Amino acid sequence: MDRRHLLVGGAALSASAALLPLHTAAAAPARAAAAPPSRAAITRDLRRVADHWIGAHTDPGDNGWANATFFSGLLALHRLTGSPRYLAYARGWAEKHAYGLRGGVTTRHADNHNAGQAYLDLYEIEPEEQKLTAIEESLHRMVYTDQPAKHDDWWWDDALHMAMPPFARIGALRGDPQYWQKLYALYDHTKRTEGGPGLYDAGTGLWYRDKRFLPGGIVSPTGRPVVWSRGNGWVAGGHVKTLKALPRSERHAAEYRETLTRLVTALATVQRTDGFWNVNLADPGHLPGPETSGTSFFLYGTAYAIRARLVDGSAFLPVAVRAWHGLVTTAVHPDGFLGYVQKVGDRPESNQPVTYDSTSDFGVGAFLLAGTELARLAR
Repeated sequence: MDRRHLLVGGAALSASAALLPLHTAAAAPARAAAAPPSRAAITRDLRRVADHWIGAHTDPGDNGWANATFFSGLLALHRLTGSPRYLAYARGWAEKHAYGLRGGVTTRHADNHNAGQAYLDLYEIEPEEQKLTAIEESLHRMVYTDQPAKHDDWWWDDALHMAMPPFARIGALRGDPQYWQKLYALYDHTKRTEGGPGLYDAGTGLWYRDKRFLPGGIVSPTGRPVVWSRGNGWVAGGHVKTLKALPRSERHAAEYRETLTRLVTALATVQRTDGFWNVNLADPGHLPGPETSGTSFFLYGTAYAIRARLVDGSAFLPVAVRAWHGLVTTAVHPDGFLGYVQKVGDRPESNQPVTYDSTSDFGVGAFLLAGTELARLAR
């Protein structure tokens, strides 16, 4: 196991002496990595996992945040493969819920907006306005009519994945930059104001899950900070999807690019030698073991950063390849079942132990997002 630690620095993590120096990616010791897999090989593994999940779930499930993340991944796989089976399964799920949102159109909760990502995907494939009625009305209310000056709704870092992309995409679709301004106001509060200093640590490029974990709050059993892997994974995923939707020239896109680059660079230095990341990025001895959901989102962010030329591909492709190799050789069962997924929670201790037989819909979705992004780097 790679037991390197994170830099003590910045307004938040600098408050704890528990962290050791963060190495730069260039200074990280060389580690063996498998040769980059072919696009065909990646696609075979993606299909194996997706087909197993669909076969085991004839009922496509609810439209909550967790299941919506699965459908985001499944539709990414549809775009890669053109498989009518994946499109039909996703369409059936959306129609079952009438393209609606939990909490209705008055909801401000980021989790409830996550389903809108899949609805937007389905709209892009088969444009029909009723697919966007609920998500667009809900966001429009936040932008224009329902307390438009209120910006503290995203009080936990998971929210960035759930709700940043719908704001970015509706703004692009309708040519209305007010959605992008609202997106940034909500994001900026999470990053720089929530809990006092904000959840982002500028010294390391990493994020606290919520204000309970800021310095002086919850720590690991050995007294180290708790910097949750999947929480940072949600952040990575939110930035990737937002950058894909925004014009490069949008006034805040440069900040989103810089923030994702910092995160990907920091993560490269604490990757385990087996390709995974620990559930607590700041304490490798805190519930150590492979964990699929955070690792998948980190691979997603890293592969995108390489493809968008935010980082040097020669330095970071080995990080992505190690992660993929670890996932497919350790977490994917022979029949396509995906294991080592930490189930729903808000910290490393949630739903422990994480085992070969631990799985969840959002973990499968993260795996599909990661693999489809890596496939775009492959031949």
